Amino acid sequence: MAAVALREVHAPDNRATALSRGEVISRYRRLREISKQHHSGAMDFLSPDAILHHARGLGVARGKTLVLGDMDEMVFVFDLAIFTAPPSRSRAIDRYAKSARLAAGSDEALVLEAMRDARFALVSVDRRHDAAGVIVTDLIRGTEHWLVDEGLESSLPDGSMLATRLYTPDSFSMTAGVVVPFDLELMEDLLCEVPQIGRKQLRAAIDDRRFAEAVYRVAIADGIMDRVVLKDPE
Repeated sequence: MAAVALREVHAPDNRATALSRGEVISRYRRLREISKQHHSGAMDFLSPDAILHHARGLGVARGKTLVLGDMDEMVFVFDLAIFTAPPSRSRAIDRYAKSARLAAGSDEALVLEAMRDARFALVSVDRRHDAAGVIVTDLIRGTEHWLVDEGLESSLPDGSMLATRLYTPDSFSMTAGVVVPFDLELMEDLLCEVPQIGRKQLRAAIDDRRFAEAVYRVAIADGIMDRVVLKDPE
């Protein structure tokens, strides 16, 4: 996977290494709390029909009835409903942003704009950051990110691969909530289920909303998330 794209290293800001762990975690927790508020606000712009549409696409709804193996599977549904839309439709996150009245330059405005720019990615954990979090490489786009997430930092060893949606509200990036353990076997299952993805250049395919949907559908069908246990930070 690392050979898919030329590596374009965008190293974290060197000034960030001067920050203490406490400063980074404090900043992260504030931005995470704001992101939860925005996420909740965007949920108000979802229609029942849109939720059912995405649930059916993931195989967790039959007609108008949800068929969930676990309530956590709704996280995938909401991710797609909030952050993606067909070309002729607007996204819930954008509709919410138009209604929000945020002070320019405020943390709330910065986080919301970053969430609107969130991108689905397949990443590998390269190493620990000196202050907090981990350094990950986007395997398709070849870019490097400083990812801060207390649960992932304490749970994932170096070399782990995962699918997630990243956004960057500060000098570090954060996840939009969904994290799927990823390996080459999952990619094989993905290409078997959605062969048209294999006919695209991966850099184009991963920006297609159907790519994330296919990853989530395979993860649910294979029971991958049943094996995920994230450790709570101390």
